[in-house]
Order: sequence, then C-alpha cells, then structure tokens
Amino acid sequence: MASAADRDPRHHTQKMQKALQEIRNHLREDIQKVDEPQLKAMFETSAEVLGGLEKAFKDYEQKNEKAWR
Repeated sequence: MASAADRDPRHHTQKMQKALQEIRNHLREDIQKVDEPQLKAMFETSAEVLGGLEKAFKDYEQKNEKAWR
C-alpha cells in the first residue's frame, strides 16, 4: 500500500524537479566539454526546455497557473 508521502503530489513534483535540474546542470556542464557547435546548441536548447518543465512542475505545486487551480 502507498504511504502518505507517496500520495502527496508535492512529493512527486519535487522529485521530478530535482531530477530535471540535475539533467539540466549536466547538460550545461557538458557544453564546456564538447567542441561541436551543433551539439552545444542542442545541449543548451535541451537545458532550456528542462528549465521550462521545472517551472511547470513548480507552477503546478504552487497553483500559479489557471490550469492548475
């Protein structure tokens, strides 16, 4: 049976935000390690998209957007 924490949506949104932030940070670190401009651009774009997803999870958690109310 699921614990109380497992039922709390914030538990899940915070875990996802942390995972997305870790991947975003990894992408940004790797930009410095590669030489190919297209790959750098793809990593930066991916990091930006993940940042948007982090914000969406935070907005859901805080009910900042009309869609989450």
